[in-house]
Amino acid sequence: MSNRRQLSDAPFLEAAAGRTPSRRPVWFMRQAGRSLPEYREIRKDVGMLDSCFNPELLAEITMQPVRRHDVDAAILFSDIVVPVKAAGVDLDIVAGRGPVVAEPLRTASDIERLPELDPDSLKPVADGIARILDELTDQQVLIGFAGAPFTLASYLVEGGPSRNHERTKALMHSEPELWDTLMRRITPIVTGFLRAQIDAGIDALQLFDSWAGFLTERDYRRHVLPHSKAIFDEVADAGIPRIHFGVGTGELLGAMAEAGPEVVGVDWRVPLDDAAARISGALAAADPAGDRAEHARVLQGNLDPAMFFAGNAAIEAEVRRICGEADRAIDRGTARGHIFNLGHGVPPNTDADAITRTVKMVHEL
Repeated sequence: MSNRRQLSDAPFLEAAAGRTPSRRPVWFMRQAGRSLPEYREIRKDVGMLDSCFNPELLAEITMQPVRRHDVDAAILFSDIVVPVKAAGVDLDIVAGRGPVVAEPLRTASDIERLPELDPDSLKPVADGIARILDELTDQQVLIGFAGAPFTLASYLVEGGPSRNHERTKALMHSEPELWDTLMRRITPIVTGFLRAQIDAGIDALQLFDSWAGFLTERDYRRHVLPHSKAIFDEVADAGIPRIHFGVGTGELLGAMAEAGPEVVGVDWRVPLDDAAARISGALAAADPAGDRAEHARVLQGNLDPAMFFAGNAAIEAEVRRICGEADRAIDRGTARGHIFNLGHGVPPNTDADAITRTVKMVHEL
């Protein structure tokens, strides 16, 4: 049974539904994190994964940027590898490197020992969500979060972050059936993690495929899309907005939209009106008999995070350009709405005041 709140005037939800919000909603990926001095203080003696499984700390970190920046959404403080850690995979997040897996999965027997997710292991996350919902206003939403199967598979196969994903691609192409087995093992772990968040009361969710941009569209469609689509299909009954985002995925935007999200995140490399045309064109090609309006999606994005270092005038010019591109796509019928965000995450050395000023700019347009 879900603990979801009934919200009637949240700008994020209005935009995600293709309606006209009271103000253009804005939130930022990695808004909760190292750019905030209060975050650095509270986490100075606590490991990353320990933070993700501590309800009080999880809630506090999630809410810090909402209080400071007046963003329209909180994003659950988590990490892509949290669900596989909860399932029992031996891994840690190493400072300066990222997630490191003790025993990478590279053979059939390795994949066979990938554990299933016990929902009870996620109770600390659910308890943290309850705390967050108690503090949010009726105009602010909580976005749940999970890494997509391909990105999780890459971490598990490579044993950690990779520049070129050699082992991942080698497994995908040399043993495609084994690759599919791995993805089918990961998919219910991701779905279970999202389902726990949905039951705890999140208002929206984002599936984040960090490394999908390293794939060709052909490989994405064959080896990744069916599994991401299975996740979106599985959580469709929740009735909440679903976002899909990846970095460097300009060539994959149409295929990623076919996975089933209502909102498609766009990184900073593609203008939003061009992204909308790619998305609606791909959806129309996949469903030529459908209604044209059904082929449009809500756009999320797409300020270059480096702009936070460029000064107010440059930021304002970029904000106006991005919002203009989104509005043109909406006017043309190739997009249904716009949620302002970055084209990736907030850099850790960002001046927090620059983030606050950017939110104000978006809201005042």
